[in-house]
Amino acid sequence: MPDGEEPVRLGDGLSAAARTVWAKHDHVTGGWLPLWRHMADSGAVAGLLWDEWVPWRVRSLIAAEVPGGLEDARRLVVWLATTHDIGKATPAFACQVETLADAMRNAGLEMPGHKELVDRKLAPHGLAGQSLLQEWLAERHGWSRPTTLPFSVIAGGHHGVPPTFSDIRELNVRPRLLRTPGCEATWRNVQNELLDACSVACGVQDRLGAWGQVKLSQPVQALLSGLVIVADWIASNPDLFPYFPEAAGISDRERVEAAWHGLALPAPWQAEDPQEGTAELFASRFDLPTGARVRPVQGQAVELARRMKRPGLMIIEAPMGEGKTEAALAVAEIFAARSGAGGCYVALPTMATGNAMFPRLLNWLRRLPDDGATGPRSVHLAHSKAALNEEYQDLVRAGRRTVTAVELDGADDEWHHRNDRSVHSAELVAHQWLRGRKKAMLASFGVGTVDQLLFMGLKSRHLALRHLALAGKVVIIDEAHAYDTYMNSYLDRVLSWLGAYQVPVIVLSATLPATRRRELVEAYAQAEGAGFTNVEAAEGYPLLTALEIGRPPVSRPVAPSGRRTEVQLERLDDDLDVLADRLEHELSDGGCVLVVRNTVDRVLQTAAHLRKRFGDDAITVAHARFLDLDRIAKDADLLERFGPPGKSTKRPNDRHIVVASQVAEQSLDIDFDLLVTDLCPIDLLLQRMGRVHRHLRGEGQSERPPRLRAARCLVTGAGWEAVPVEPISGSRRIYRSGPLLRSAAVLDPYFTETVETGHVVRLPEDISPLVQKAYGNGPIGPAEWQPAMEHAHRDQELHQATQQEKAKTFLLNRAAQGGRPLIGWVDAGIGDADDTRAGRAQVRDSRESLEVLVVQRLADGTVRTVPWLSKRRGGVELPTEAVPEPRLAQIVAACGLRLPFQFSIPEVLDRAIEELEAECVPAWQSKECHWLAGELILFLDEKCRTRLAGYDLHYTPADGLEVTCAE
Repeated sequence: MPDGEEPVRLGDGLSAAARTVWAKHDHVTGGWLPLWRHMADSGAVAGLLWDEWVPWRVRSLIAAEVPGGLEDARRLVVWLATTHDIGKATPAFACQVETLADAMRNAGLEMPGHKELVDRKLAPHGLAGQSLLQEWLAERHGWSRPTTLPFSVIAGGHHGVPPTFSDIRELNVRPRLLRTPGCEATWRNVQNELLDACSVACGVQDRLGAWGQVKLSQPVQALLSGLVIVADWIASNPDLFPYFPEAAGISDRERVEAAWHGLALPAPWQAEDPQEGTAELFASRFDLPTGARVRPVQGQAVELARRMKRPGLMIIEAPMGEGKTEAALAVAEIFAARSGAGGCYVALPTMATGNAMFPRLLNWLRRLPDDGATGPRSVHLAHSKAALNEEYQDLVRAGRRTVTAVELDGADDEWHHRNDRSVHSAELVAHQWLRGRKKAMLASFGVGTVDQLLFMGLKSRHLALRHLALAGKVVIIDEAHAYDTYMNSYLDRVLSWLGAYQVPVIVLSATLPATRRRELVEAYAQAEGAGFTNVEAAEGYPLLTALEIGRPPVSRPVAPSGRRTEVQLERLDDDLDVLADRLEHELSDGGCVLVVRNTVDRVLQTAAHLRKRFGDDAITVAHARFLDLDRIAKDADLLERFGPPGKSTKRPNDRHIVVASQVAEQSLDIDFDLLVTDLCPIDLLLQRMGRVHRHLRGEGQSERPPRLRAARCLVTGAGWEAVPVEPISGSRRIYRSGPLLRSAAVLDPYFTETVETGHVVRLPEDISPLVQKAYGNGPIGPAEWQPAMEHAHRDQELHQATQQEKAKTFLLNRAAQGGRPLIGWVDAGIGDADDTRAGRAQVRDSRESLEVLVVQRLADGTVRTVPWLSKRRGGVELPTEAVPEPRLAQIVAACGLRLPFQFSIPEVLDRAIEELEAECVPAWQSKECHWLAGELILFLDEKCRTRLAGYDLHYTPADGLEVTCAE
């Protein structure tokens, strides 16, 4: 504990009756913890969290709403944590353990047995505590009843869900659950005695009068709730805070110091405003190539950030490969220093993009100047497959070496002491206590899917923890154009809360429509419909838009960097023979081609056809329908062969064709000589164009084959002769007709010879004009297309309205004004929100997908891992009568496979689950096998085939999963 700071002391002077009230009980050992002791533990932990773990950004927000500033804010946090479990001093709670209830009865606190209080569940101790606090504040300190609610609801919601007004009414008509009839005075005296003692021990008895005039805002109530939950969880762990009788002989200070030392939570980041010039800043923070210069958008973003005294929102629009990520991280450092943020979270659209970003974040963190912290920085990779990421697992192992760290043992929130070990002060770790679905976002630094950010706007249990986690960070949202109307509904609501918390936010996009730019600014400013016309009308590309808290937004164009690619555009008939003939001609001197298809089925069909012409060795397939380990290996292989010059060590010398789905649009820094792509929305098409001639290969691209030294993009996947153009059915299913037709319409002039630009799309000059036209409201395309385009537009508007309405089901309300309490804050929510299949489905408008773990079962019944896995993981026999050892179970868990859309059809989904459950291995469902328990296992035969729910499945490491109808 800090020198001179005493832990909260409650035991001294309490009556015998008050000392018998219990809070914790271990049914196995019979150990118990009195309420006064747990109250003191919780308050002491809250004080330490405030002093050593809570970022300045969070502390300042709370301090701004109480009259005594930071000193009052600390006292408030400690007092709320100390009193949060006062509801356990009630018959409804105390009757649950008969031996402990008897001790209380002997002290005069009469109560019925728990079987007699059949309705006691209507008085959960959080709600009971809220009621007791309200009464105590009103009767003993003169507060008005409405004023008590924003404070007392912290106790009411400390188990993750604030009560509703209906809950409160049900308790109000059952006072016997709070005090036994005939013994009300004794119960009331003990309850008041404990609360009086808390006020004295926390030093707030002289502050309560002033606090009674305070109207806590909903954001601050959420932060206080999150802090109390964290303090309660820590103080409730018997490994840190032992139960009686063991704890009886330990002094208060020794008890708290030992627990805090054992927990060893990493301190928040304390960024300092970098003083070096922009060029020096980038050179010191990033591994730039020799001779690299700061690009204008990077330099201007940093300069704009330095001029913002109160960091708010910054939107960076710049071409692919222009260094937006580095610009965002540099701005984040400045924003953190000026706002007091204690960390950073980078949100990306997919797990693949998250995995690609993770090492970049780690490299940046390792280059940051020492902030004076005495321990490691906590880092988290936030998606459901993080356990497969080797760099993240290295941090997990480092987390186990922290001082008396804790170790997960099976369930996410079970943890135990380890021995003392030293940690270097510059080390990055995935701290053990900051793991698990509910706590992971509390780590100082994180990279992960945007879902984890969108969960902040989802009515769910323990939502206050996610708000606490993000309110103290700088948030970076990458690929902001990649989200549909449904996800944008959540993103906008999250931005409104981030704005309420004054969280600095940096949004990145290469292809952002102007209307969406305005919507992002309005959401953050909590000024929907404010008409920020200057933001929407801003011209220029690259473009920076900034909203400083308390000031109107500004947009300013940035000079281009000089990086320029002219991509010759051409239509290509959607015929596999036509494609093969064209590629044979183009690759006569060799070269590397990327063919992007909009569906996996088209990927597989195209690859099979091209293999007949070019041979197996000349074709590589990439899509999302691979085992997790195979997908990781394939991404690494693509980077090794087609990555940037100097990093791609095995680029093919002969002709090679990569046939890929949308996985090639983002996350992978891959570079090809020629691009063939299905028609898709214009922003995605431009992203795909960013994969052709992405890097300079020799002067004037002289290292590319002569025929391919000019960048070209062949667009297929549509009936070009139809009026209007007719995209293929698979593309319409994924993207809908409206966006596809508008994309074709803005591209149509580039396919004609009559336009001055000819067939050439100029990158980056044409990016913004194409995007704004495609996503604008004006008519585009030939006159004869207009009737069909108007119909598609109306259909798209209806679809978007449906998405918006659907998103409202579990969408969190905006932060209310005027101190309205968080009563019913997450009412009618979904329960727990996490990065599982069901959790992701709540913030993405998609059908529930079925994920399985894949193993092989031979004819003799032997079960083994699939044979082609590297690192001695393939073909390993698996026990079926016993729990596999952890290493084997982890290999199986790493062979996850998401089944395609056919298995999202409800009747097929139900049938598939039923068939898979019938094949389950009981030993693998044991709680001891946490890697496999609850998972569905798909058994492939020796030829890697099986049948499921009327479909034939065939898997190969070259092509992934192929699905055909068997019935």
